[in-house]
Amino acid sequence: MRLSNLAQAQVAVILAVLILIGCSAMTGRQSTGAAVDDAGITSKVKSSFVADPIVSATDIDVDTSGGTVILSGFVASERERQRAVQLARDTSGVKQVDASNLVLRR
Repeated sequence: MRLSNLAQAQVAVILAVLILIGCSAMTGRQSTGAAVDDAGITSKVKSSFVADPIVSATDIDVDTSGGTVILSGFVASERERQRAVQLARDTSGVKQVDASNLVLRR
């Protein structure tokens, strides 16, 4: 039995959509679960900064991608910088800490 032109067009559209969905999954974007995990890590790190008397939570930005915490902003001393890195490393779920953009204020 032959498919009608309408049925063939519908099959073609469905196949095209499935191909596009498959390609978008392979572009390196984070899954929803990974994004939620990263947001949770960021929140935990920021909370530890707020609770710590050495670290100024308002001057340090925290971002997380794939379990890597990226710290940027300004610190008043090397001691504060090291403490911020230590607090981030000690946070559950953190794989790595990048503090290359955490600058000593002069």
